[in-house]
Amino acid sequence: MTLEQLRIFLAVAEREHVTRAAEALNLTQSTVSGAIHALETRHDVKLFHRVGRRIELTEAGKALAEEAKAILARVRVAETAMADLGGIRRGTLSVFASQTIASYWLPRLLVHFHCRYPQVDLKIEVGNTAQCTKAVMVGAADIGFIEGTIDEPSVSVELVATDRLVIVVGSNHPWASRPPALIHELHQTEWVLREPGSGTRSSFEDALRTHGLDPNHLRVAIELPSNEAICAAVEAGQFATALSETVVQAAVSTGKLITLPLALPSRGFSLIRHRERHRTRASETFRELVVGECKDRSNGPVHLAS
Repeated sequence: MTLEQLRIFLAVAEREHVTRAAEALNLTQSTVSGAIHALETRHDVKLFHRVGRRIELTEAGKALAEEAKAILARVRVAETAMADLGGIRRGTLSVFASQTIASYWLPRLLVHFHCRYPQVDLKIEVGNTAQCTKAVMVGAADIGFIEGTIDEPSVSVELVATDRLVIVVGSNHPWASRPPALIHELHQTEWVLREPGSGTRSSFEDALRTHGLDPNHLRVAIELPSNEAICAAVEAGQFATALSETVVQAAVSTGKLITLPLALPSRGFSLIRHRERHRTRASETFRELVVGECKDRSNGPVHLAS
């Protein structure tokens, strides 16, 4: 079993498609198929169910996928540590960010870093807060950016910015002209929310609990993994949602979404790193850039929206 075979296997496992994996790896389909066949033949196991044109991981495949992720993460750490000996002028920086941060806050900082250190290869992944935390824990990301709070002793959490959630409805929703006076009335409509595990969802639910409202009492009609999809659903239907003020700013300015006059507490945007893993010069330099640029005149975390 070689590292290249593991990389190919994991690419196929993540996409559940040989051709797409081959395209992503810039390899021929026959090379990818050959690597999978070699693994299955050598160890006398089936790694994929082949159902028509589709493939799915077998139980053996699922077990290998978890091990392959861990192995390749350790290899990446070793490669990064060796490259780090050459200094900040080269190397790789892997960043994982939750969706709101990746779409609206992080790009400017990434551009600044790239302009200063163009030889550093930036690898960016986007997911929810739970996925970001896991990537940092297993070594798949040097630095993560999450919304809200986590409880993971192996991960250090550093507040770098603050954001504010707002509750919005579409212009045709009854609340657009007659908003509820109390937060306890929020259960009277249907909601479109981010998926469980997202920082936006957990921050909103925490805010409801601080007001004595059980989040389970909300009538959640649809869960979507995209801020943009949620905005579109709320604009089109009789739903409410809670999203970052920055996310909804454009739609609110055009009247497509209406902000309800119900105050929610601010939440933090945090930089997370593993407490014990090797910290490269690239990751240390990027962290310094983030902290330096995200301090206002009072030497505190900058607010995303006024």
